[in-house]
Amino acid sequence: MLKIGSYNIQKSIGVDARRRPERTLSVIRELECDVLALQEADKRFGPRNSTLDRESLVSATDYQPVPFATNPNSLGWHGNAILVRKSFSILAHRRIELPTLEPRGAVAVDLDVGGVKIRVTAMHLSLVGHFRKKQIASLMHQLHEHVDYLPTILIGDLNEWRDSAKSLKMLEDRYEVTTPGRSFPSPMPVGSLDRIITSPEFLVKRAGVHKSRTARIASDHLPVWAELTLDHTAHLTG
Repeated sequence: MLKIGSYNIQKSIGVDARRRPERTLSVIRELECDVLALQEADKRFGPRNSTLDRESLVSATDYQPVPFATNPNSLGWHGNAILVRKSFSILAHRRIELPTLEPRGAVAVDLDVGGVKIRVTAMHLSLVGHFRKKQIASLMHQLHEHVDYLPTILIGDLNEWRDSAKSLKMLEDRYEVTTPGRSFPSPMPVGSLDRIITSPEFLVKRAGVHKSRTARIASDHLPVWAELTLDHTAHLTG
């Protein structure tokens, strides 16, 4: 069983308009995920420093951040970060450029999890529907044309309100899209913007939205999670 999560931490600014990194870290610990994608982990402008201190994160949790950052004070790239258990081996990682009007992108990491190799890709897609479709088309091309195939999980804030949206339909030939539930805005969620998307080797056993009292305040998004098992007989070739 592998527990995957995604959390837009809104630069550690809660719905009370206060930046409280220790509160964000508390929610991260509550989730108890094996792999956790973060969006808006870094500030958008200037040196793009992380709002979470890397040393505190490593010392206070069982996570190691995948080294996507281009400077020592960032945690991710275009705000996208992936935290993985310290017992997992990072085999390779890459930044993925996406077409956009905004500073957006995706990141991917290949992991060895107890002798099993998997790929996790995290993203934060555009607010504009036209660009979301272009971004997903580009992501599919880059994941399936330029790298060797691995069982793959895509996670993140897709900024897509409708399960029937054309952007999500573009994934269905290769992936199953799981909407864990309503995650935005956190005090009274009405939108399911955060999703977990899996290749056929993965079976989603359970999925949900983390609704603790701290999570309802710590960001404008609630974290989402899913518990997965892996079935190699369901392999989808490149």
